[in-house]
Amino acid sequence: MKVSFVSGKPVTRGVAVIPVFEGSKAFGSTKDYMDAGKTQFAAAKKAAKFTGKSGQSFDIFAPAGSKVSRLHVVGAGKRESFNAEMFAAKVTAKLLFAGESTVTFHLDGFDLSPDDAARAVVGARLAGYRFNNHKTKLPKEKKPNITTIRVAHDSQAKAKKAYDNFHGPICDGVIFARDLVNEPPNVIYPKAYANRIKKLKDIGLKVEVLGEKRMETLGMHSLLGVGRGSERESQLVVMRWDGGKKGAKPAAIIGKGVTFDTGGISLKPGANMWDMKGDMGGSAAVVGAMIGIAKRKAKANVIGVVGLVENMPDGRAQLPGDVVTSMSGQTIEVLNTDAEGRLVLADALHYTNTKYKPKAMINLATLTGAIIISLGHEHAGVFSNDDGLAEQISNASDSSGERSWRLPLLPEYDKLLDTPNADMKNIGGRAAGSITAAQFLKRFVGDTAWAHIDVAGTAMKNTRPDPRETTFGTGYGVRLLNHWIAENYEG
Repeated sequence: MKVSFVSGKPVTRGVAVIPVFEGSKAFGSTKDYMDAGKTQFAAAKKAAKFTGKSGQSFDIFAPAGSKVSRLHVVGAGKRESFNAEMFAAKVTAKLLFAGESTVTFHLDGFDLSPDDAARAVVGARLAGYRFNNHKTKLPKEKKPNITTIRVAHDSQAKAKKAYDNFHGPICDGVIFARDLVNEPPNVIYPKAYANRIKKLKDIGLKVEVLGEKRMETLGMHSLLGVGRGSERESQLVVMRWDGGKKGAKPAAIIGKGVTFDTGGISLKPGANMWDMKGDMGGSAAVVGAMIGIAKRKAKANVIGVVGLVENMPDGRAQLPGDVVTSMSGQTIEVLNTDAEGRLVLADALHYTNTKYKPKAMINLATLTGAIIISLGHEHAGVFSNDDGLAEQISNASDSSGERSWRLPLLPEYDKLLDTPNADMKNIGGRAAGSITAAQFLKRFVGDTAWAHIDVAGTAMKNTRPDPRETTFGTGYGVRLLNHWIAENYEG
């Protein structure tokens, strides 16, 4: 979509979107539209029983005295609870297939911040996102029409700056992450995924790819064991952004990238297994976050690491009961090959921690179905060994709008991973499944401040009441991570 920030003067094409707050008679600068078609407006308002409540709307087509094709008058609810991003998303979802290519949101005259105006564009872009890459025949009525989004605001320059320097680049990252999750597994597999990341050198990221030989040398048998049953080579990709002070400790973000998860020898049921193309949603969030960080030229040093594997049942596949030695030297009894993401992250976390010595690490992973039982699809689960870092994530969650909720880590849960056959086993039983998975990861981070965010319920969704979430892949985590970096690592 083309994006611009404009004055509140009446536009001359497309749809003019006019928010009306409940109980208010003010229309900002759009009063000019009303004056031009006063009779039409009054009649339409009365017929719609319009009061400005959220969810109400009516249209005036070809309004008298105006050059726009229609006025779309929308109830904005109570002024104090107005969310510009959600407002724009709902309107875009409604108008996306309505035949108009240009939509102007009149947010001027209401004392809304430049940040509100920038977020309105994000809401419109996310609501307008579709993944039609593999459709050869798309009915005309299913083709999105909106190509241009204009936002009228009292401080156009400041709104543009808020968008160009922060919200826009992050939105680019969300859309890139969505594309990755939505791609089928025959398109996104470890090497193909790594090749896409390599292209991000064009935006200033430093990218290094470790293949299986290099990981074998490093002793990453925990990660490599997961991909043993696949014909496709596993990869570990490191992205680096050096935007902060030279020598300053970086922040590190790490993602699970299981490009397809059959469960391995512990084979998953066939029903809905196709959703397991999304088992790399944590890594997609990390890649998308690094895009946002690079494009907005964040003044911070950030390391992004993704472990990319395909978990397949084959003659060479890892077996239940195998014992593997991780890069840290700790041994793991693999009782269930479908608890594979933690095996990938074990080596990725240890590698990141020992090589880059970050100030703090956050990993994201579609790790457990148990987190969906706990939190549904509305919140990601947060586990941390550091209260300060957990508080930072909570604050970033609030400011980004990507919800999360902290759950406990305790020695009593840790004991559930004990086994007589190795230093630990990779599952802890049915009880507290998300917690024991986090307790497992905690063993590979040393004393570094660390948090694990389980995004199994938020990174991929088949039902989505939020108008900003339009496809299976949501891109969850990109915004949260960028806000975390901005709020804690940049001036």
